[in-house]
Amino acid sequence: MIKILLADDQALVRGAMAALLDLEADIKVVAEVGRGDEVVAAALAHEVDVALLDVQMPGLDGITAARHLHEAMPGCRVLMVTTFGRAGYLRQAMAAGASGFVVKDTPARQLADAVRRVHQGLRVVDPALAAQSLAHGDSPLTDRESDVLRAAQDGGTVADIARELRLSDGTVRNHLSSAIGKTGARTRAEAVRLAVDNGWLIT
Repeated sequence: MIKILLADDQALVRGAMAALLDLEADIKVVAEVGRGDEVVAAALAHEVDVALLDVQMPGLDGITAARHLHEAMPGCRVLMVTTFGRAGYLRQAMAAGASGFVVKDTPARQLADAVRRVHQGLRVVDPALAAQSLAHGDSPLTDRESDVLRAAQDGGTVADIARELRLSDGTVRNHLSSAIGKTGARTRAEAVRLAVDNGWLIT
C-alpha cells in the first residue's frame, strides 16, 4: 500500500483527489493539509511514501515545502500537482527534490500511475511542460531581485519595499531596474506579471 499525503489549500480539490486516489487498490490517502508549512510534520507523523503538493499554498509555497520535506524525509517522494503548469515552476520543483510534476487536469488513472511511478523512484513530468521548460530556460532573476519583485506586486512605493525587505531605497531601485531589464518589461508591474507567467516568481 502506497501511503499518500495531499497538500492543497482548496479543500474541494483536495477532497476530490483523495476520493479518486482512494479508489485505487494499492493507494491510500493517510493525511491531508491545506498549508505548505504543515507538510513536513504531517508527512513525518503518518510516515507517508509520496506527497502530492500544490505549488501555491499559504504558509509556505509547495516548492519550498518540497525542499524541506526532501531534507527531513529523503525517502518520501514528492509529486507536484498544480493548476499552474509553468516551466519555471517545473525547474524549481526538480531542483528542490521533487520526482514529478503534473497539472491538475491530469486524468485520475494517469495521476494514480504517476504516484506509482514516483514511488518506484522514477521521474514523471507532463510532456508539454517539459518541452516548454527547455524552451524557456532558467530564471534570469537573482534571489534578491525575486524578493523585490514579490514585494512590489502589492503596488507599494520604493520606500515601502525597502522597509519590508530592510534594504536601502537605492538598493531596491537597482534591483527593480535590473529585474525590469532581465524580463524585458517596461514597468515593474509588467516585470512582476512576466516573472509570474514564466514561473520565475511564486506568489
